[in-house]
Amino acid sequence: MSQTPSIDTSTASALGGAEAPRPILSVFNVAMIAVGIVIGAGIFKTPSLVAELTGSVSLMFAAWVAGAALTFIGMLTYAELASTYPSAGGDYTFLTRAFGRDFSFFFGWARAMVISTGSLALLGFTLGDYLSRVFSVGAYSSACYAAVSVCVLTVLNLVGLKQSARFQSILTLCEIGGVLLVAIAGFLVTPQNVDQVSAATTAAPANIGLFGAAMVFVLLTFGGWNDVAYVSAEVKGDARAILRSLILSVAVITAVYLLFIVAAVHGLGFAGLESSQALGADLMQAAFGAPGAQIIGLIVAVSALTSMNGTMIIGARTNYSLGKDWPIFRFMNAWHGGRSTPYVGFCVQAVIALGLIAFGAVAKDGFAMMVEFTAPVFWFFFMMSGIALFVLRSKEPNIARPFRVPLYPVLPLIFVATCAYLLYSSITYAQSQKAGYVALCVMLAGAVVWAVARISSKNVTDEHR
Repeated sequence: MSQTPSIDTSTASALGGAEAPRPILSVFNVAMIAVGIVIGAGIFKTPSLVAELTGSVSLMFAAWVAGAALTFIGMLTYAELASTYPSAGGDYTFLTRAFGRDFSFFFGWARAMVISTGSLALLGFTLGDYLSRVFSVGAYSSACYAAVSVCVLTVLNLVGLKQSARFQSILTLCEIGGVLLVAIAGFLVTPQNVDQVSAATTAAPANIGLFGAAMVFVLLTFGGWNDVAYVSAEVKGDARAILRSLILSVAVITAVYLLFIVAAVHGLGFAGLESSQALGADLMQAAFGAPGAQIIGLIVAVSALTSMNGTMIIGARTNYSLGKDWPIFRFMNAWHGGRSTPYVGFCVQAVIALGLIAFGAVAKDGFAMMVEFTAPVFWFFFMMSGIALFVLRSKEPNIARPFRVPLYPVLPLIFVATCAYLLYSSITYAQSQKAGYVALCVMLAGAVVWAVARISSKNVTDEHR
């Protein structure tokens, strides 16, 4: 018999009965959550960085195609895990079953204190930066907009999952429409610097040595699709429904990204793309003049808001799972069945995100601070989730697996190796940054909380024997 990810029965009963997640989301709803999380403001910035690092049109497109391929491989890995172990815990559940709840505690802690909440703060600053250009509310305008957006979206999610998912689908469709509008702008512009495009393709040396660095930015732009694992227990249909959601989301993301890159090269030329500091604004202004440059701000704001809402839906579910397994966090083990909402998890998430926004507000660049703060921790646990697939194949060989990764173990190994490389790159980048050390301190604080949690958990178990 396979092991369960939760704590023993006596401790579980001590935490009190809580209503559980139920399947109310369609494949389309789940795909829109993933697409909304992934397609954010990054696509308006990273193409220029990738072009600069690769040095040629062909190598640049190779990087984006490779990013799509690696994302697809990762998707297959997660599809097996999520279809085999559907739950509101996502990675938390996989890590618990593979490595035990002591290890997964640190993931839950990192998710609550760094990964999800740091991403919310990062996206909030992106939203605030663009809205502040339209109407500034003072020296901390970006932080104010970020804080208000966290509060408003938290209230929306407390209303219920159906309402939040419907809002997410609408936002995501608007987001995709906005990105496609910028792509159309690129095709409407008379191709510029045609000679330079040809020269860059044939004469300029490709930067093979920097291809790996380019891949870091490409994969960061593709990042976030894996979060659909957190709603795997809430998808209507058979056990392979989550696989269909993942395939649909990755297909939409890849198509939108590649179309956008082609349009950017068409409209600005490779040299123009390489030197652009505000890609979306440059394309929109070239096609529609000054009004186009203003519209891009709204598009980026919608993209950031969409990613925030999707991240919020997912992040609160980790808090709920942590509350189920650890008595010290039992207050988060609260699920409103009628609304399909881990309401305490949402409130805790909002409070921490607001604290990080305040922390980022005192930095010169809140966005950069949040990237440095979250990246190393994220890639470490992402890598460990990939390794969990190998552990669980060995540990629980007889459990029913509705979907198995093809070409096992080659494809999962590629996924794990990719995560390991990005972990190395993010650590290298964060070494000279203060936020990287802050993240380390947060995780060390987690070790103290873990020790207290272990004592608390033991006491609860002893009392109920």
